[in-house]
Amino acid sequence: MKSPAREGVVSIAFPVWNEEDNLEELHKRVTEALVDTGVGYELMFVDNGSTDGSLAVIKRLRDRDTCVRYVSLSRNFGHQAGLFAGMSHATGDAVITMDSDLQHPPSLIPEMVRLWREGSDVVYTTKRGHHYSGLKGLQVKLFYWLISRVSGLNLSFGQSDFRLLDRQVVNTLLRMPEYRKFLRGAVDWVGYQQAALEYDVADRYRGKSKFSYKSLVSFAVDGVLAFSTMPLRWMLATGLIIASASVAYAIVAATLGILSLAGAGLALPPGWATIAASISFFGGVQLIAIGVVGEYIGRIYEQTKGRPVFIVRDGSENRGEGTASKEQAP
Repeated sequence: MKSPAREGVVSIAFPVWNEEDNLEELHKRVTEALVDTGVGYELMFVDNGSTDGSLAVIKRLRDRDTCVRYVSLSRNFGHQAGLFAGMSHATGDAVITMDSDLQHPPSLIPEMVRLWREGSDVVYTTKRGHHYSGLKGLQVKLFYWLISRVSGLNLSFGQSDFRLLDRQVVNTLLRMPEYRKFLRGAVDWVGYQQAALEYDVADRYRGKSKFSYKSLVSFAVDGVLAFSTMPLRWMLATGLIIASASVAYAIVAATLGILSLAGAGLALPPGWATIAASISFFGGVQLIAIGVVGEYIGRIYEQTKGRPVFIVRDGSENRGEGTASKEQAP
């Protein structure tokens, strides 16, 4: 039996960092797309510590449009924390997260809402053509392949943070206590009924991308470590292989030494170069292993401090610190 169509308010959450030139056009296009859906809506802007006039533009939009709400964070807490802040303060029966540079096409919103109304709990999007090229594009593909292999998640290439989440899914995500957020993995991990949509990545409306190469690497590391202990197992396997090779080499060296002392005329392996190479190799492996363990310990340390994911400085509904998961939990 087919379930009845969902009704209710849809919230759109935008993390904003120095996007003052894009916000007016973003508001216009998103509003036009939402009018076509026939559902009630709210627009939740999250000013992520912008240093330009983004907050002033958001306040002007709020003064003109009663559907606009905002929160302003005390500093830039990062893209994932900005998304989490928007989800925490959104009040809709479904929440759509999207970037504020118009590379996520607002024209896809009606289709996302339609799939939600027909029963999908999550509507995620994948890029039809990736905008990274060359070495960076190869690294992005490697990241999606790696995290899917080591974590058991089903993250297809080109997934983005442009997605619709039903209120039940949002509440589930808000109750998850991780300090380091990787929402793409978390959304896949929680399950529920999910549907996918493809889209073509548009050029930025104005300005330059804020997502640097350093941010991309950090994002990839967070994704792998947040959902897998496989790097630790790789280090264990590497240690076992090296230990086995070392024992075999020691046996060979001892055998040759005994035969040499017995007068067999066999030459012993060169000592100085072999020792130096072995020490350098083992030292490098040990440092890598310590580094991997250190990354996990560092995340445990961050988690145990219990600091909020974000802090709200100002907003149309100020809830203070990033603890909305308790307030919104059913």
